Formats: sequence, C-alpha cells, structure tokens
Amino acid sequence: MPYIKQDIRERLDPSIDALAKAVAAEVKEEKDLAGVLNYAMTRLVLAVVKERFGRLRYWIVAAVTGAFTNARDEFYRRAGSPYEDKKIAEEGDLPLYKEIA
Repeated sequence: MPYIKQDIRERLDPSIDALAKAVAAEVKEEKDLAGVLNYAMTRLVLAVVKERFGRLRYWIVAAVTGAFTNARDEFYRRAGSPYEDKKIAEEGDLPLYKEIA
C-alpha cells in the first residue's frame, strides 16, 4: 500500500513531483501515456535496485512485481471503481448484471 510515514513522503514528494512533470511533458497524445508511464516506472525500479542492491535477485523481482500489483489494485480500487460507478449512474448499468446476480 502507498501509505508510508509522513516524513518519508515529505522527503520523496519533491522528486516525485518533478518526475511527474517530466513524464507529463512527454505525453504529447493520449496514446503515449501507457508507454511513457511504463518506461518511467521500469527505469525507476531498475535504478533503485541498482543503487540499493547492485544486482537483481529473485526476492527483488518478487517484491517489485508484488508492489506493482498492489499499486495497480489500489489505484483501481480508489480511482477506477469510483469512476466506473459514476459512469454507471450517468449512462445506466448493463441489464445482464442484474439478471445474472
């Protein structure tokens, strides 16, 4: 989960904000977002692994893939699901959901 201590957030946030601005500046069209984000996240992870551990090990792969999975799930829970609920309210649900429930 992304809920780390406040003092760690305060130290990391200026660098993260700068990276976010740099990444956003490279997203010229909507279609570019996924590739630019993928590159930035992958490059960040590889740089952290190199800086802290010097080489890749299985437990690092497991920790990183777990962190990515958890971040994906939390993003969807906090942002994706409410967005979908809003669209259901605006556009209407699929009747088959009620029929099969």
